[in-house]
Amino acid sequence: MNGAMSEGPIRTDRVITDGAAGLITRVEELAYELKVHEVMTSPVKTVTPDMRMSEVLVLFRDAKVSGAPVVAHGDLVGIVSIADLIRALQENNTDAAVSEYMTMQVTTLEASSPVIEALKLFKTTRVGRLPVVDQAGKLVGIITKGDITRGVLRALENDYQEEEVRKYRASHLFEDIVSDRTSLILRYRIKQGDFAHGGNASSHIKRALLRLGASPQIARRCGIAIYEAEMNLIIHTTNGGTIRVEIEPHQILMETIDDGPGIEDIDLAMTPGYSTAPDSVRELGFGAGMGLKNIQRCVDDMYIDSTVGRGTRLEMRIFMKPEEQLGDANSTGEWAARAGAARAAAREAAREKETIP
Repeated sequence: MNGAMSEGPIRTDRVITDGAAGLITRVEELAYELKVHEVMTSPVKTVTPDMRMSEVLVLFRDAKVSGAPVVAHGDLVGIVSIADLIRALQENNTDAAVSEYMTMQVTTLEASSPVIEALKLFKTTRVGRLPVVDQAGKLVGIITKGDITRGVLRALENDYQEEEVRKYRASHLFEDIVSDRTSLILRYRIKQGDFAHGGNASSHIKRALLRLGASPQIARRCGIAIYEAEMNLIIHTTNGGTIRVEIEPHQILMETIDDGPGIEDIDLAMTPGYSTAPDSVRELGFGAGMGLKNIQRCVDDMYIDSTVGRGTRLEMRIFMKPEEQLGDANSTGEWAARAGAARAAAREAAREKETIP
């Protein structure tokens, strides 16, 4: 969590309305799930600083693009857009070199970043395209809002049938488990600065909820809240932290705990756009200062306790209406079976993660 010390815990109690919950659509959920490299355009059309703007005109026309990164000796040095080309045309200066018109201060995005970070950057920078780089800073693609739209549409076409098969398989596990009261507890250790795996925990938690029988709306609210909390641990902590989720038929409790540096002013930290993320993090496309507000939007109850130099505890709760409860509250066998299935799904996800190089 960002910042330093609070005078005491702060609690916000509210019940999210059906109208507000309805704003969290599958499209918004995919923005948190999809990675930039899954939707970006690659390979990307590039130009060099010494090319003429007349050549850029031909490239834009033939390739049907409205912007291109500028690369010199394999390094990204700028970006030229159709607005720059129009300016050269207005000045009757199409023989000028690209270096005279290009923008040298370029905002980039890592290929492993979730698409939601690209959307945040599009909103804050108001640019039309973002060059995409790998962890070494080398150009690997470019992303526009159109790329995101096409990527989301492809995902919508593919995910329904695949998830139905997974749910069917999970629902037939641990059918004979019986207990008076069963809760499923999921724990994840989040490393500071581990942007490559940012969003993994929230994705696994959302998947477990869906296989337990949670509604897509409940799963989406939890997924977004956990994602933002997860990124706070990655960006603002000293040693990372822990995510703990306890799932019961009638409620979901989500917690993050870290050991520093703490939040100095919680009210200020809740202000949209306020962030203490360093420039190195902002250059990666993170730290837009909307995390806590996005969490507050998605949960029914949010509690923050933070002390400078000692750490922060964030508690989030979602309460299920009777028709939303996971299984019959008076028939714990069904709930236990679903909980067992979700445990198996979580273990499967963990094994998949371990096999990823």
